Amino acid sequence: MTAQELETIRKEVAELETAGRRQMAARIKTAREWGDLKENAEYHAAKEDQGHLETRIARLRERIRSATVVEVDRSSGVAQHGSTVAYTDDTGRSRTVTIVSPNDAQPTDGLLSVASPVAKALLDHRVGDAVEVETPAGVRTLTIDSIG
Repeated sequence: MTAQELETIRKEVAELETAGRRQMAARIKTAREWGDLKENAEYHAAKEDQGHLETRIARLRERIRSATVVEVDRSSGVAQHGSTVAYTDDTGRSRTVTIVSPNDAQPTDGLLSVASPVAKALLDHRVGDAVEVETPAGVRTLTIDSIG
């Protein structure tokens, strides 16, 4: 992952461990005040949500521990992890994507997993290069318009 992706994860962990846990504790406290815990659906829902919160924190901490930070050399002119690449396909449709870690991929938002077929085809190529990518509809040719 890029240094920016790692920093985003660290900020999320800090937010969940502080404000997230405080909000969860307040929610559980309020639910406890509503009476008998055996029949208190709000309390059980809050405890379940607390479990989800702690699981999310643990998973993010594991991602931080196992992270390998890649340096993005924007001056290289080569598409790489962290690059924003604009391309035009063989139908004339243009698209701009940023190549990110698989956990951060949001294809509808233009964040493409480095493990995806399109990203793999774009990696290590320069502006003007035409690359081929295998799709369910057949082979498509993508021409790289810019790399940032």
